[in-house]
Amino acid sequence: MPPARPSRERGSADHDDPRSRARYNRIIRFATRVMLATWWFDVALPRIGFGRVAERTRVARMQASARRFRVLAVDLGGLMIKVGQFLSSRLDVLPPEITSELEQLQDEVPAVPFAQIRPLAEAELGVPLASAYAWFDETPVAAASLGQAHRARLSAADAEIVGFAEVVVKVQRPGIDDVVETDLAALRKIAERLDRIRFVSDRVDVPALVEEFATTSREEIDYLHEGVNAERFERELADGHRVAAPRVVWERTTRRILTLSDVTAIKLSDVAGLRAAGIDPAEVAQAFAAAMFEQLFGAGFFHADPHPGNVFVTPHAPDETGRTWTLTFIDFGMMGQVPDTLRAGLRKVVIAVAARDGKGLVDGIRQVGVLLPSADTAELERSLTALFARFGGMAFGELQNVDPREFRDFAEDFGSAMRKLPVQLPENFLLITRAVSLTSGVCSTLDPAFNIWDAIDPYAQKLLTEESRNVVTDAARGAVSYARTIMGLPARIDTVTDRIERGAMSVETPEIDRKLDRLEGLLRRTIAAVLFAALLVGGALVYPALSVLGVILMIASVVPLGFALRPGHTRRRHRR
Repeated sequence: MPPARPSRERGSADHDDPRSRARYNRIIRFATRVMLATWWFDVALPRIGFGRVAERTRVARMQASARRFRVLAVDLGGLMIKVGQFLSSRLDVLPPEITSELEQLQDEVPAVPFAQIRPLAEAELGVPLASAYAWFDETPVAAASLGQAHRARLSAADAEIVGFAEVVVKVQRPGIDDVVETDLAALRKIAERLDRIRFVSDRVDVPALVEEFATTSREEIDYLHEGVNAERFERELADGHRVAAPRVVWERTTRRILTLSDVTAIKLSDVAGLRAAGIDPAEVAQAFAAAMFEQLFGAGFFHADPHPGNVFVTPHAPDETGRTWTLTFIDFGMMGQVPDTLRAGLRKVVIAVAARDGKGLVDGIRQVGVLLPSADTAELERSLTALFARFGGMAFGELQNVDPREFRDFAEDFGSAMRKLPVQLPENFLLITRAVSLTSGVCSTLDPAFNIWDAIDPYAQKLLTEESRNVVTDAARGAVSYARTIMGLPARIDTVTDRIERGAMSVETPEIDRKLDRLEGLLRRTIAAVLFAALLVGGALVYPALSVLGVILMIASVVPLGFALRPGHTRRRHRR
């Protein structure tokens, strides 16, 4: 079990520390300026007739804000880097002028000098680095917002135990706990201010989102937690063929130190490197999308931070399928889980998107829990149906050729429909949104012609097949239930008859006739339902081997189904 964390009030920050107080104030000031500018240009100016002025300067203003935030995030580090990295992945909704500024945060995180790293690592391991590792590279191979990674080599004894020697050691940044708490305190204050705006609070619980972000952030700085996630990912999702993951060296792992097998390879977004290795970036995009769909909508346990720095493409000799590379995921500090009820709704969303079904998509969104049950969705269904009719099947590259005014009209129509609806964000939805947005952004980087429809269609077909199997299973269960009812009916009828003959039951003939009529009708419809289920299940089972016979049996099942569904009006002939 991970060691207990130092005692600290939840969400508190040490504002007595001048550095923490200055950091907190910088974040609050920046957010306040952005909110005031947004109110002035997007609310105040349009109301006094200067909406065109605000529209003409929108892109330049957003670009300037993105540039200022990038400078702030690089200077402060911590969770601000995480926020910027998330925004930089939204290529599907944010203009390139913004994402091009923020995507530099993937590579701009400065490393901590090794002189500060060594004492922290040795204190955690309890021994000098020279004793823990046969070799330790003082130059980090990667630097992230919460820690940095160094290559190393295990001692001969440790290598013999785990079966490999080359490793990567993740070391937390000194003082990162205080930095995270300060950033979370600032984000809570910003969320509190946003929650006072009725337009925002009616549609999203911003404080709840910040608390969800706080939970995942604290998990990220617990490397024992990440190690457990890495092992679970390897066990449940890594097949060694399509998807792989590093192995954890628990003998050299603590809450602030994580030692993993070295799986460094071609960075996922390195298009030139992929082509030099003879790997088609377009195929990588399709495989990456499929892997993420399987995690999100299949397993329900997914990597919530799949940015290019956390996924490698590992070349290898051709396997039995002829494939020469594998997707290798790293950094399992931010993982998400999808409850069964939420996963069922997400699967319905995937099927509806693949079918370009506006009504089905709304039903899926409602089942996910984003829309409250009382929501009137007629206008939203109309908007989504029009959206599918116009843009369904188009790749990201094709969308760039569409007239921006047409996009704006659709956005206004869709926004108007959404603003009228009561919406909420279910638990874990922030991580799901992050994973989906990062996936779409990475895929469009790998292949400008990437078509999300083509990526969704095979997975949607798989889901439809699984749904069909579930229907057959339910029918078989129903047939067994009906059969049990039929088997029990004769004994029950005999019991009633015996009681009547013994005079133990006082009855009126018309009432008994009516009951027997209903009983006889039920018996006939039950037999018909059993016959329907038998023909349907039998046809489905033999279809893969004998398709013609399977189709005949399934078609024949319609006849008893019609009889079973027909209401019975037959009257019994009464004996004189």
